[in-house]
Amino acid sequence: MPKTIAIIGAGIAGLAAAQALRASRRKVIVFDKSRGSGGRLSSKRSEVGNLDLGAQYFTARERHFSTQVQVWRELGLVDSWQPHLYQSRHGVLSYSADEQQRFVGTPRMSALTRSLCAGIDCQFATRISTLENTPQGWLLHDSEGQPHGPFSHVIVATPAPQAVPLLAASQSLSQAAAAVAMLPTWAVALQFAAPLATPVEACFVQHNPLDWIARSQSKPGREHSGDVWIGHGSSAWSAAHLELSPDEICEHLRGALAEVLGCTVPAPTWQLAHRWLYARPEHSHDHGALADPAMGLYACGDWCNGGRVEGAWLSGREAARLLLEQGH
Repeated sequence: MPKTIAIIGAGIAGLAAAQALRASRRKVIVFDKSRGSGGRLSSKRSEVGNLDLGAQYFTARERHFSTQVQVWRELGLVDSWQPHLYQSRHGVLSYSADEQQRFVGTPRMSALTRSLCAGIDCQFATRISTLENTPQGWLLHDSEGQPHGPFSHVIVATPAPQAVPLLAASQSLSQAAAAVAMLPTWAVALQFAAPLATPVEACFVQHNPLDWIARSQSKPGREHSGDVWIGHGSSAWSAAHLELSPDEICEHLRGALAEVLGCTVPAPTWQLAHRWLYARPEHSHDHGALADPAMGLYACGDWCNGGRVEGAWLSGREAARLLLEQGH
């Protein structure tokens, strides 16, 4: 039997699992359809600077994750972000007294997953479409028809809707993943030549097409030309406008930004829209991770464990623990 373990998905869950297995001297290969790591922690390089279009920050509440965050801080990969935080409800803007400690990757969110790739064999730009359970072990078939493997075990660390077909060999795992609904989000980045006339650096928004805005340069380590804002459309609004063009999305959400801030928001000098089809689970789940030990098949991700960055990391670690618990 082969001894190598395959992990599908190079987000923080998959890479946390990979590092835990590597620490136990297991050989691991990580596959991801994108050109780099991160999943929703990925950052986009652009002509106006590095842009965090997915996860905007993360918190650390669980003991083991807090310890990991401290390690990242000492390595210069993470810093605390304390923005001038506001709330907007029914069009009324008010300062938030929220004292939650928030962290961001530096100089961009993807610094975390890039660090987790260290020492791991990662095969990017490889979309795994099907798994085949053979007498020799698991074979992974990519979208180009190429097989990979065989592998002794497989950990699927993708959003739940993408995990369902990959978990088809295990009825219990595929059914659990199929029961998880995930919501979309349109994200926009808007650059303005002059700073917008507002003290707001971040804002939770209700009763508006937007549900979050942030002044990107308020985050540690960000260098931008101009005044760059990131906005996330609400799940409901995004779902209702999934098929609009990026330019239309930018125009709609620029108007929504002006409503929230209550100041003049001119036409941007540069703009970008990105559609996250599976931005967050609709409901919180506490699976931790999913396992079918008899088949050597596992699943993890933020959708298994609360929907946050911390939950994704813990879910990946739990998947690795469950696999090792079987004595493999």
